[in-house]
Amino acid sequence: MAFKCGLAIILALAIVSMANAGDPDILSDFVVPFNVTPDPNFFTYTGFRVLVGEEPPTAFKVIKASLAEFPALNGQSVSYAVLQYPASTVNPPHTHPRSAELLLLLGGALEVGFVDTTNKLYAQTLQVGDMFVFPKGLIHYQYNADPKNLAFAISAFGSANAGTVSVPNTVFNSTIDDTILAFSFKTDVATIQKIKAGFAPKA
Repeated sequence: MAFKCGLAIILALAIVSMANAGDPDILSDFVVPFNVTPDPNFFTYTGFRVLVGEEPPTAFKVIKASLAEFPALNGQSVSYAVLQYPASTVNPPHTHPRSAELLLLLGGALEVGFVDTTNKLYAQTLQVGDMFVFPKGLIHYQYNADPKNLAFAISAFGSANAGTVSVPNTVFNSTIDDTILAFSFKTDVATIQKIKAGFAPKA
């Protein structure tokens, strides 16, 4: 009986822990890397300056201000990204395992959507000034269907390190056996190998 009670307590604590999963709370005002003396520069990120006067990209491009690029975000549970979508480009289906994403469209138009755990698609066409939220961990995408004009947006995340898992890249640029992928996608190995070839590093 004691074993069952102990197991029940452990399971309950695990469930509570999973429900509260996210960036850990910190016990100080901010977190500073070892051997760094904080000053105003430590709390300033200048990585987006490259956008000023820059020529539009020719492929989808994202510039991040996350923990990797901006160490002052450690423990703050926030990060940003600037996303640029040239004409007829897509940010392929992907997920952010540690955060929801709140996207604000600043230029152009975007077709966006996410799929919930019942496989229902929630799709929308955004105009300048519109916001759209992609719930934490759900597969989502953005597509600029305009054949001539650039679209650009900023995204906010509730984590200093939201993470990005690209569905096509993760599936087809991995070491998952071709036969398993063929069975999973109800196709043949030759088709899987052809798709994988498109994700191979360019020589």
